[in-house]
Amino acid sequence: MTTRKTERILNLTICLLVSGRFVSKAQIREAVEAYHGLSAAAFERTFERDKDELRALGVPIEVGTYDPLFEDEPGYRIRPSEFELPPIDLTADEAAVVGVAARVWQHASVAESTMSAIAKLRAAGIEPDTSQLASLEPSVQAQEPAFEPLWNAVLQRIRMSFTYRGGARRTLEPWGLTSTKGRWYVIGRDTDRDAVRMFKLSRISDVPRRASKPGAYQVPDDLDLRSLAKSLAPAEPTATALVALRPGKAPALSRRGEPVDVRTLGVELPTGFAAYRVGYTELRYLAEEITRYAADVVVVEPAELRQAVIDQLTEVVGTVRTVEAVR
Repeated sequence: MTTRKTERILNLTICLLVSGRFVSKAQIREAVEAYHGLSAAAFERTFERDKDELRALGVPIEVGTYDPLFEDEPGYRIRPSEFELPPIDLTADEAAVVGVAARVWQHASVAESTMSAIAKLRAAGIEPDTSQLASLEPSVQAQEPAFEPLWNAVLQRIRMSFTYRGGARRTLEPWGLTSTKGRWYVIGRDTDRDAVRMFKLSRISDVPRRASKPGAYQVPDDLDLRSLAKSLAPAEPTATALVALRPGKAPALSRRGEPVDVRTLGVELPTGFAAYRVGYTELRYLAEEITRYAADVVVVEPAELRQAVIDQLTEVVGTVRTVEAVR
C-alpha cells in the first residue's frame, strides 16, 4: 500500500468521524484531497474500495440519509461511540494504515491534508467535532523506536539489520507488523537462520538499519499474518524457576519474573541479590539465557536447571582454556 493511498484512507476516516452527521459523496469528494483528480467513475470505484478496506479494518461506516428532502441520496458517517481500530493482528497493509495514522500529528504533510479536509467540511456547512481526532491516537499508537524503520521496510521490501536481546545481530526480511496485548511484533524471514521468525519490537535494542536496497525480496503470496503470528507466539510457561538476580542485571529475567520476598524462601541468597520466580517452557532454553549472565544470576531451584547452567558454564570455561592454550 502506498503512502498516498494510506493518507487517503486516513483522511476519509477523519472526514466521516468528525462530521457528526451523514456526509454525501459530493462532500466527501470535496473534503478528501486525494479524490480531487479522479473522474466521476474513478472516484466511485476508489471510494467503494476505500469503504471496504475500512470496514475490513473494523471501522463501522454507517449509511443513512443526510438530507431529509432527498431520501434517495445516501450519506456516510462513523459514530464515535462505535469507532474502534482493531488493536491486534494486522496484515502488512493494515499495519501501513495504522503506522501513518499513529503519526498524523507528527508529519506535516498528513497534518496539512487533515486540516484541509476539516476546513472543507466547515465550508460545506458541517461543523466538525475535532475532539474526535483523539480517538484515533490511542488505538494506533506505536511508541517503539524500531516501529517506523521496520514499517517503511515492510512497504519497500528492504532487509533490515538490528540487535536483538542478548546482543545478537539479526538480519530480517520483514513481511509485516502486528500488535497484540499492547505489544508490537515484526514477522519475516530471518536470513541468518533461513527461517521465519517473529521479533518483539521492545526487545530490539537499537534502531534497525537498512541492509539492502528496496525490492530486495518477495513476500509469500499466501501470507496470512494473523495465523502466522499465532503459530510463532511463544508457548505459555509450563514450569517456574526460582532465581536470584544481581541488582540492575539480567533485565529480561527481572521483567518476566515475579519478585519474591526473600524472608519467605527459607534459603540464603548472595548478599544484595533479589529473588524472582520466572516461568519457562523449555528448561534448556532458560539455561542458555541464564548462562549468558554468568555470575549475575544464581539458580536456586529446580536442581536440574541449576545443573544445566553449571554444565554450560563449565563448557564455556573449557573452550576458553582451549583457545588460550592454542595461543
